[in-house]
Amino acid sequence: MSIFDLRLETERLILRPPGRQDFEAFAAFCADPVAMQHLGGVQPKPVAWRSLAGLVGSWQLLGYSMFSVIEKDSGAWIGRVGPWQPYGWPGTEVGWSIVSSHWGRGYAPEAARAAIDWAFDALGWEEVIHTIAPDNSNSQHVARKLGARVLRNARLPPPHEVDVEVWGQSRQAWLAAR
Repeated sequence: MSIFDLRLETERLILRPPGRQDFEAFAAFCADPVAMQHLGGVQPKPVAWRSLAGLVGSWQLLGYSMFSVIEKDSGAWIGRVGPWQPYGWPGTEVGWSIVSSHWGRGYAPEAARAAIDWAFDALGWEEVIHTIAPDNSNSQHVARKLGARVLRNARLPPPHEVDVEVWGQSRQAWLAAR
């Protein structure tokens, strides 16, 4: 089985590795200033293409990366959620970003729970973190729903180079709460 055949399912969502078929929705997401406020800002289509290629490439290089999040009812691409640890990253992250038109529906924590379970089970991670801007109250709310707490502060590597709060929890804490 190829990593590109991997599927995680929740009650309302399908998580699968991203592919070319996701590009138009991904590019629209990257062009949304609300969704991209804490993700480095709006990306023009050529930069969005490289961002998507980076996610796909991470699957090839590392065997994991963010999943495309697909809404079961509509079949629509609604975001990216999952394991993320590019070179120089401050830890083993499970991140989330959902298209702004779908905020407030509980999709981010639903998808993140499945991705965290997978990261601990399939990848053997001992800690999952979430790098969150200090003024990103929406992501802080999601992190709290996941049982995460602020562990430390960090600075993201280039090209981001911003200070973040590192939220998260150990495998042991996650399993105890599940």
